[in-house]
Amino acid sequence: MLDKIALFFIVVGGINWGLVGFFRFDLVAWICGGPATMLARIIYAVIGIAALWSISIFFKRITTESDIEHGAI
Repeated sequence: MLDKIALFFIVVGGINWGLVGFFRFDLVAWICGGPATMLARIIYAVIGIAALWSISIFFKRITTESDIEHGAI
């Protein structure tokens, strides 16, 4: 469940960075009233933590039905 929550925040961050890159528009800052507001800083921090959490996904084993059928788990 935490992986999915982290993925959600990473997608939000990716969309925000895409908007900044293509249109010079920071959606998070716009919603929060500026990039230096406490709410914007919290959102940026949560997105950063989600990105750090998601590093662990690289090291997780993906379980398939074939693994289960062959007793690999």
